[in-house]
Amino acid sequence: MTSRRHALLAAASLPAFAAHAPATAAPAAWPSPDDIARRVEEVRRTETAFAAAFAARDLDAFRRFLAPDTIWMDKAPLHGPDAVMSAWRGLITSPSPPFSWSPDLVLVLPSGDLARTSGPVLAPDGKRVARFQSTWRRTAAGPWEIVFDFGEDACR
Repeated sequence: MTSRRHALLAAASLPAFAAHAPATAAPAAWPSPDDIARRVEEVRRTETAFAAAFAARDLDAFRRFLAPDTIWMDKAPLHGPDAVMSAWRGLITSPSPPFSWSPDLVLVLPSGDLARTSGPVLAPDGKRVARFQSTWRRTAAGPWEIVFDFGEDACR
C-alpha cells in the first residue's frame, strides 16, 4: 500500500512542479517539404564527401569533417579528432580502402542544426559487413561536422 500511496502523491504533485518549471520556447514551425528535402540532400552530400575522403586516402580532408568534441565508438570511445585519427590512421593510409559506406537514411531536425545518417558498410567485394550510425551538427559557419559515430557488425 505504501508504494501505491507514494505513486499517488507523486502524480498529484506533478501539476505543482510543472507550474514552477521554467517556460520553454515554443517549437519552431516545421519547415516546408522542400526545405526538408534540401536539408536532407545537403547532409547526404556531406556524408558522401566524408566517405569519399576516406576512399581517396586523404587524411586532411577526413579530419576536417570531425567536430572538435567528436566521440567515436571503437573498442572503447574515442574522444576528439586526435584520438579518431590515431585509431583510424592505418585504415585511411592503407593502399586501398578496407571498406566503403554510403547513407541510405538521412534525418535532419526541423531546426536544421542536427542530423543523423546511417547506411551499410561494404567490404571491397561488396559484401555488407556492418552498418554505420553518425550524428552531424551544423557549425555556426554553416558546414556540417560529425559529432558521434557508431558502427554495428552485420548480422551473420
